[in-house]
Amino acid sequence: MKVLCFLVHPFSDFPIDQTRRMLFLIQMGFAMQCSICLPLRFPKTPLSLHPYQWNPFKGSPKNQRMLLSAVNDDRNSNLASAKKRKVVEHVCLLKAKDELSEEEENDMLDHLYTTQYQMGGVVAISLGRISDPNPEHLTHALYMRFQRKESLDKFYANPFYLKVLKEHVMTYCHGLINVDYESEVEDEILSIFRKGEDFNQGVEFVLLILFNDGVLGNLAEHALASLASLMLGSPSLIVQFTHGLNFNPSSKEYTHGVVVRFRSVEAFEIFIDSKEYKDVWLSEFDPIVQKSLSLHYSVDPVGTEIM
Repeated sequence: MKVLCFLVHPFSDFPIDQTRRMLFLIQMGFAMQCSICLPLRFPKTPLSLHPYQWNPFKGSPKNQRMLLSAVNDDRNSNLASAKKRKVVEHVCLLKAKDELSEEEENDMLDHLYTTQYQMGGVVAISLGRISDPNPEHLTHALYMRFQRKESLDKFYANPFYLKVLKEHVMTYCHGLINVDYESEVEDEILSIFRKGEDFNQGVEFVLLILFNDGVLGNLAEHALASLASLMLGSPSLIVQFTHGLNFNPSSKEYTHGVVVRFRSVEAFEIFIDSKEYKDVWLSEFDPIVQKSLSLHYSVDPVGTEIM
């Protein structure tokens, strides 16, 4: 019998009610198994189960606890020294027109999703409607992973993609932001291709950062390393995370990108609301960040209704 052990972090002070604990345990214990994630058809009402606008400075109730699972302790201890594989991450954030219909939204997302089958180099993909309002008024997000920069360059120049962008995306949108960066993941097939039970569902969290001029060296890297260390210590909440320097020549509004796959909405909220995360942001990022943008969207398992 597998025994799940949960550790209460001694430095947290956030309450989590018993119902929330039970729901999170159920999600952890009975996650559906599937090798791919497909986009759902989206109703016009927002999909967020718990509407949430991230604010790293927001106060929180006392005595809240952040739960870290001990199930993956052995895996976590070996993760830092595991063999790594370089990957290239592509994030495209869209600003859809206000009057976008459900049919138009499905047409746009369907064509974006199927681009992976029309060209080589795409090893992972997720997309969806952004769950909450944001200062940039972005409405939808597309995430793709490529094995190398050359594959991303071919993607941008591919006639099929350019046609999709012209006829099925910009027809419905009035702006977009592209961020591309190189990062590393574990050198094993499930991690590289984001396949298997762990990637079947959850929440995709995108964080874009513009560091102040002159701090793109040690200070910025130290801040990102502190965030990575915190995420590495939360395997019960986070499946995978990557971060890197944005090298997209057409979009220098943000210098760095971060993509995090959380196991569930519950896991996302526990981490974002945690004292540890807020402390890292306030101490490491806030003094050296000119601006930042955070958003998230749900990744649903194959099931009820697919495009």
